[in-house]
Amino acid sequence: MSTFTSSLANADPGRPGVALVSISRLQSLCETVAPRYAGRARFFSVREGYGAAVTALQAYVDAGSVDVVLAAGANGAYLRENLSVPVVTVKVNGFDVLSAITRATTTWPGAQIGLVLHETISHELADLDAWLKVSLKQRAYRSIDEVRLAVANLAAEGCGVIIGPGMACDFAQEAGLASVFLYSLGAVEEAFERSVELARVSRQKESKRVRLNTIVAHLRDGVAAFDEAGQVEAVNPAMLELLGLGASQEASLGSRDQELPALVERAVGPLLRETLEHDQPIEERIEQIGGRALIVNCVPIMEQGVRTGSVVTLQDALVAQRIDRSLRTSQRPKHLVARHRLDDLIGGSAALERVRRLARAGAAHDATVLLSGESGTGKELVAQGIHNASRRRGNPFVAFNCAALPEGLIESELFGHEEGAFTGARRGGKPGLFEIAHTGTIFLDEIGEMPAALQSRLLRVLQEREVMKLGSGRATPVDVRVIAATHRDLHALVEQGAFRADLYFRLNLLQIELPPLRERRGDVAPLARHLLSRSALQYGLSAAALDRVLAFLEPLFEHYAWPGNVRELENLLVRAAIYVGDDGGEAGPDDQALFPEFGRMKQALGKSPASAARPAAEAAETASSRATPTRDEALHALEQAGGNRAAASRALGIGRTTLWRLMKE
Repeated sequence: MSTFTSSLANADPGRPGVALVSISRLQSLCETVAPRYAGRARFFSVREGYGAAVTALQAYVDAGSVDVVLAAGANGAYLRENLSVPVVTVKVNGFDVLSAITRATTTWPGAQIGLVLHETISHELADLDAWLKVSLKQRAYRSIDEVRLAVANLAAEGCGVIIGPGMACDFAQEAGLASVFLYSLGAVEEAFERSVELARVSRQKESKRVRLNTIVAHLRDGVAAFDEAGQVEAVNPAMLELLGLGASQEASLGSRDQELPALVERAVGPLLRETLEHDQPIEERIEQIGGRALIVNCVPIMEQGVRTGSVVTLQDALVAQRIDRSLRTSQRPKHLVARHRLDDLIGGSAALERVRRLARAGAAHDATVLLSGESGTGKELVAQGIHNASRRRGNPFVAFNCAALPEGLIESELFGHEEGAFTGARRGGKPGLFEIAHTGTIFLDEIGEMPAALQSRLLRVLQEREVMKLGSGRATPVDVRVIAATHRDLHALVEQGAFRADLYFRLNLLQIELPPLRERRGDVAPLARHLLSRSALQYGLSAAALDRVLAFLEPLFEHYAWPGNVRELENLLVRAAIYVGDDGGEAGPDDQALFPEFGRMKQALGKSPASAARPAAEAAETASSRATPTRDEALHALEQAGGNRAAASRALGIGRTTLWRLMKE
């Protein structure tokens, strides 16, 4: 590299680079002009031509040092065909030719002049021969050999002066002829201006391309860009990996590997042809490519309204499923949690034990469960228990009452809707409960009340495991376990034509019937104690008050029909805690008004309300009016109860807190 090249190339490597290629006399003009542009570009001098120049320049191009090549004549044409960077050639205009002719005729009056031009001769000059009063012969060339031959022919025809590029001048000098260098300083300056500006634009484009390539190369999705003819322009490593072609540093976006682009074109060519034939993009289609399920998108590249190519993206369907599952998990409402477990079923009756056994067996599988039983028997509690005992625990538990909303709203709630699907639809759309319950459990209570028009849609969800939003033309896959519940006889509804038979058989895979409370009376007392203990803090119940409430209600435990089942029992306990507990005072004469259950029990048993309620009331009154026992009495009662403090407290008619205080004294 010359001193000229080094001084201009080393400063500020961020500037664009221009290679100055000259075999002969053009170099001196370039060295004259280049310092004027030193602040705008770096310049590299190459004193080679044709193939040798390509070899020398390729190292600069590969290193990213050269953005544009400046050359002239046939050399420039050759470089343009063999280099990947733009090549700017010094252009000879009419003024350059006339100036050279003027110099030749002035210096060598009367001499015959030969003009050597690149590619074509000038017919306009031939017409001006008489006006210029010069004998001018022209020859065109496309290679070095043709330059040598042109000079030899002109010399043989009597030309004493040769006008042409540097090589023509050199050959003329070798033949003993005079010569005039064709290129002017103005022509070189104009070529420099074009080269520097083109290098600046090319550097900006290259910088953007590298930035984009760096971003795309780190995408997990495969990306490939194609030109209008379907030839690969760029491909990232992820695309090669998804197509099973491997991924390496060399196989990144913009790779020059000739084999990989052909393989990519072969793999996704049918997609490109389809989009061209139908003039429609491909969006989120599942395709089997190379033995893998891939999500495919193929969209056109439009520039100023004209299609200039296409972009194909590929995504691994399994990865998309994991991302979808993660998004649904992170975006689900926090309240969609099952709080109860099967252990929360209080009681030791054979009927309840059968429910536990069937529920645990059903929880081990994903089969649909149908819970039947009267209102208040705990169907949702069992549903939550099944969910928490299954592999889906930790995922959402979504409960929906099919009788709670009008038909139109039920459809929107269960299946969701797109924006604008109906008047008043939420902006941006809304996911349905089936989507929200993805990977978890959806509990459909009162399934027997579902409108007939929606039963077919529910059946399709159960069969296909996908939901279609209102206003959408695309189904969304869902992974949901369905638990349905009803207090009605679905089989009878099927016979009446009020419920779809195919839906009934789809739901009635695992059936669990919950017994009413009256059929497991042995569970009522322990269940009542459990429920009341759970509410003791809320209602300020002491141990004595808790015992007083239970004693007051004891006649109902054995004889009341409990039409409202557990829900009625819980409500009754709350009422008794308020009126009979510590802060509510003792039972009074208006017991029947406050507790009409005693009256209903009396009617069932043929007894008066007063006699039915009296034992409990008297027991409560006795317990409340009894004097506080002494410590010795407490020790004796504890000894009689075998150390059981609860039993000792009941025997003494005091609360466990009072017993603990007496023992501490």
